[in-house]
Amino acid sequence: MPPPKAFLNAKCGNAEAARKALAENGFEVEEADPKDLQAHMKKAVDGGVERILVAGGDGTIAGAATLVARSQVELAILPGGTLNHFARDHNIPTDLGKAALVAAGEGIVTGADIGYVNDCVFLNTSSIGAYVTFVRDREHFEKRVGYTLASVGAFFKTMSDLRSFTVTLELDGKKKSYRSSMVFIGVGERELKMPTLGSRVKNGRRGLHVMIVRGRARARLFSIAMAAIARGTKEAAKLPEFDDFLVDSCEIDLNRPAATVGLDGELKQLATPLAYRIERDALKLVVAAPDGDE
Repeated sequence: MPPPKAFLNAKCGNAEAARKALAENGFEVEEADPKDLQAHMKKAVDGGVERILVAGGDGTIAGAATLVARSQVELAILPGGTLNHFARDHNIPTDLGKAALVAAGEGIVTGADIGYVNDCVFLNTSSIGAYVTFVRDREHFEKRVGYTLASVGAFFKTMSDLRSFTVTLELDGKKKSYRSSMVFIGVGERELKMPTLGSRVKNGRRGLHVMIVRGRARARLFSIAMAAIARGTKEAAKLPEFDDFLVDSCEIDLNRPAATVGLDGELKQLATPLAYRIERDALKLVVAAPDGDE
């Protein structure tokens, strides 16, 4: 097949390198700011394309997944984010040249699960509480300093003002209540031990992995939040208590009408209660062949 139409997030971290990789592999590229990119992709999907390629981070990829989920349109990815969790977890090369070759025809198509909360898509993780505060503070600091310094500043600010809230989790018609500062929901089974806490279990069970932190000590509590979202931190020696469940769906009530929720590193204001569910094989995802190397 000819190379599919490619859509590039013009503000992703490696936009220039992505342009080069796409051009070298014969892609027709449509480039836009993140707020406009989904409209460009929708036009192509509505026009009947068989495959689209999206170049950007996990937030950009989630926008594309929203459009093509449960359809016959194949989704190819050129990873352009900071961490690229979704690509790494699905055998998509993080080397841009190799990823372009996979997208252009060397790859195979497989089914991929995605998560929903109140009909908003997330590919990797959703979070409520401490990590949401951390992301908001980091975005504020990043306007003046780089990503690393912004992360350090946000870490200390979040620790100094860590708050707990009441969480009511409904599973199979039964309700459990907790006092927590952080709830984490991952697509697919997640590691429960350091130093890989929160990262996806290779060939793990399918479903939504819900983790509710029950500890109150600030440093320990925030360490698990950071570890769960950022693939583990070797510095965290002790973990607070948490409960975890692997489910197909659940409902989370926070005893307030709305909440800010983290979805693959992006923040959204959503009405509560929060209805989580998994859609199995919702994406036709283009990945490297099993014996391919990055």
